[in-house]
Amino acid sequence: MKLDEKTLTQDYIYKGRILDFHVDKVRLINGKTVTRECVDHRGGVSIAALTPENRMLFVRQYRYPYRGTVLEAPAGKLESGEDPFEAGKRELREETGALGENYIDLGCMYPSTGYTNEIIYLYACRVKSYGELDLDDGEFLEPEKIPLEKAAEMVMSGEIPDAKTQILVLKAAELVKNGRL
Repeated sequence: MKLDEKTLTQDYIYKGRILDFHVDKVRLINGKTVTRECVDHRGGVSIAALTPENRMLFVRQYRYPYRGTVLEAPAGKLESGEDPFEAGKRELREETGALGENYIDLGCMYPSTGYTNEIIYLYACRVKSYGELDLDDGEFLEPEKIPLEKAAEMVMSGEIPDAKTQILVLKAAELVKNGRL
């Protein structure tokens, strides 16, 4: 069975700085027509950065949609045409002051397949050195180091609800366990 949908019409209802919203009419494989509400996003990147003592770098940041502070791996949006790997190195430096080495590409994740085309590219590295933070205008966060084993426990207990961070913590823990990071 060929699983696809044919776009019949596409109506952009908002074009923003970060997100574009459109409502599409599509034809399903059974011939029926349905509506799809979609959010276009140019994507992002996130890094699991580990110290020599296997402490992972995190940031605490207020996230307005959740009306609270969230513990996350360093991350950020891709600029138009930006290489995800270079963006990851940039975000790590800006948000934690860290420079990484021995990077490993951990693939990508689709954070919410039901309504957005956002892709988050994932990497892991070892921390080589530290410099100063270089936060974006209007960006406020607190860097933090947590032992990787404790971070994995926090994922499993629900203390870290952020999806990209959960994936990075668990992938990094597996890589460390197998001697690959």
